[in-house]
Amino acid sequence: MVRRYDPDRRQRIIDAAIRVVGAKGIGGLSHRSVAAEADVPLGSTTYHFKTLDELMVAALRQANEGFAKLVVARGALDDPESDLAAELAGLTGEWLAGDRTGVELEYELYLAALRRPALRPVAAEWCQALAERVAHRTDPVTARALVALLDGICLQVLLTGAEYDEEYARDVLARVIP
Repeated sequence: MVRRYDPDRRQRIIDAAIRVVGAKGIGGLSHRSVAAEADVPLGSTTYHFKTLDELMVAALRQANEGFAKLVVARGALDDPESDLAAELAGLTGEWLAGDRTGVELEYELYLAALRRPALRPVAAEWCQALAERVAHRTDPVTARALVALLDGICLQVLLTGAEYDEEYARDVLARVIP
């Protein structure tokens, strides 16, 4: 199918990259595999994303948006009267209870930054954005510690396949909050 004018092509390529990583992991990501998944010519992927790193940056940035939207939708982090530990634990539980494949994909792209320096700034955006939001309720150092703790809890849940224990998360988060 030839598409002369295709304003959504770049987005379809990003979406296809996310699906490829979800199905095959980072190792299965290539311009060729994404072009096939997006049903676009191979040249389209390299036109929009010169390198795989550029494509992974776009995919990770889009994946990060899912958690950010959840934070905004709940809105409780902005309420100074709410229990911060309970809100963070609930937010994490809601995120982990959603599409587990999507969460795993986000972490796979996030951890790919260990080997791909181009991904590091985007991987850090998630942590920084959440820490800034939480810092409105506590100090910046505590906010960063809370984000690191949540990150560790999420990784443990994903790596072990264990059920998320919201009560445990709330308890340990509360211990960090002054």
